[in-house]
Amino acid sequence: MAAAAKRVGASVVPVVTRHFLQRLSPAERGRTERNMARAFTLGLDYGTNSVRAVVVDCADGATQGTSVFNYPSGDHGVILDPRDPLLARQNPADYLQGLREATRGALAAASSVPGFTADRVIGIGVDTTGSTPIPVDAAGRALALNGRWSENPAAHAWLWKDHTSAAEAAAITETAARYAPEYLAPIGGIYSSEWFWSKIWHCLKVAPEVFEAAYSWVELADYVPAVLAGVTDVHEVARSVCAAGHKAMYSTGWGGLPSKEFLSRLDPRLAELRDRLFDEAHAPDRPAGTLSQEWADVLGLRPGIAIAMGGFDAHYGAVGSGVKPGTLVKIIGTSTCDITVAPSAQPLADVPGICGTVDGSVMPGYYGVEAGQSAVGDLLRWWVEDVCEGDDSLHLRLSEEAARLRPGQSGLLALDWNNGNRTILVDTRLTGLLLGQTLHTTRAEVYRALIEATAFGARAIIERLTESGVPVERVVCCGGIAAKNDLFMQIYADVLGCPMLLAGSPQTPALGAALAAAVAAGPEAGGYASFAEGQAAMTSLKPERFTPDPAASAVYDELYGMYRELHDVFGGVAGAGAGAGAGAGAELGTLMKRLLALRERVAGEASS
Repeated sequence: MAAAAKRVGASVVPVVTRHFLQRLSPAERGRTERNMARAFTLGLDYGTNSVRAVVVDCADGATQGTSVFNYPSGDHGVILDPRDPLLARQNPADYLQGLREATRGALAAASSVPGFTADRVIGIGVDTTGSTPIPVDAAGRALALNGRWSENPAAHAWLWKDHTSAAEAAAITETAARYAPEYLAPIGGIYSSEWFWSKIWHCLKVAPEVFEAAYSWVELADYVPAVLAGVTDVHEVARSVCAAGHKAMYSTGWGGLPSKEFLSRLDPRLAELRDRLFDEAHAPDRPAGTLSQEWADVLGLRPGIAIAMGGFDAHYGAVGSGVKPGTLVKIIGTSTCDITVAPSAQPLADVPGICGTVDGSVMPGYYGVEAGQSAVGDLLRWWVEDVCEGDDSLHLRLSEEAARLRPGQSGLLALDWNNGNRTILVDTRLTGLLLGQTLHTTRAEVYRALIEATAFGARAIIERLTESGVPVERVVCCGGIAAKNDLFMQIYADVLGCPMLLAGSPQTPALGAALAAAVAAGPEAGGYASFAEGQAAMTSLKPERFTPDPAASAVYDELYGMYRELHDVFGGVAGAGAGAGAGAGAELGTLMKRLLALRERVAGEASS
């Protein structure tokens, strides 16, 4: 900032303009100063099927322009293999094309907003799915962009929901439990097939030619910021502690990544790879770099603006939802991620079965605590689109029909494991279950039972957190389902027994990334000095809320008890049904008849 300048609002007005401003009326001067002071950031949200770009006003977090680019490769952006339903990859070329098209589209949409110009964009933030590691060459270029590897699925990005490495994840868990239990404690005690090391190890086994060709591996959350910054040496890629801590067993407590000695117990070639990965990972209190001239020209932005540290969609979604201690943010989409924070200055116990407790993974100065469910929107989509062969109109129709049902009226009970269990069992090989159907069961009854199953799974997560000393005093929801499906939200309020609040922005991950960009840019550029300042200005809650109905909650308490019997017995919880654990005393032989009895009681109450 030049010496002859002063702060006005959130930006800078050169002193040379003072004489001009003094000639205006007070109203005109105020309006002109506000327009001159306006600063904007760009949030890029890389999802499972598309990338969304959002231009945000730093003053209040309001969206000024947005654009969505649907990935063209594979099935809705996902490369599949009919021989292996667990495989899910993505084409890195889609990421780059999406970066260009979505950003240009969002800037074009914002261009009609009074006071907006592209040269007032002061930073870019990026959130992505994860763990989505990409094999790269020594320059950090994705291997799949090389024609030699473009047709090999193993050379593409290994999408978060790729579960092909279940055996490797189990071996990592077993080896760590025996030789390095400290690696497992912060991540819930079990390593997942959705995560970094298991996927790379599986690549080594099934596609050794790809493993040998890859100099290193980079998470998507770190890859996109590095691309924007023009990084040409993979060792200079800024790695986020969000991805490293939750998915790659990174901690400063043991010197970074797992030791070469430990990795050698898995495979010596993994130990050799460690030297080509990274030594340090960073919280989002520093920039990942600045925008290169090349990408500035491509996007139509100023070179040198700040690029925030990358992060996962759930973590930046929590930032954009105003997360703070005692608040659990549920990012509800194809899957659900649950995020809360706790001050890192205070000791925090390890929480068994969650996705990790990592210092600085959400905001500096806080532990980020992550949990989640592997299929929520995907579960409803499977029922409506794959089984019932419907479309969005059938979603609406089934929601309306299901809303007319009372809790317990269908006599159905489901397990929400159609894509495995992420939390608290951490077992991707578990499958779904529907109990209680008859020849009179309707599509809407099943639809409601599946929503209820995901709500029961959410309750199990909250109970695990609170039992471990992590307070949950309120729940804030974001994502398409939360914004569009009132039935879903009311069922969750009734099952969880607490109000369900809605984030003010419909694009909270992108907003959180844009907020991080405002912090990375700093107050001198028109941004903020801290996440707390940014959240106070840029985040909000909607006025509507969904409150529990006491009568419905009482019925759901009974159904949840039956759900936990199924959950613990079929989930293999030690002692379930034999006097220990939440499933202790499970009587599966009577469960069908107990569901029938509940259904009959509800019917009787409705007719009386």
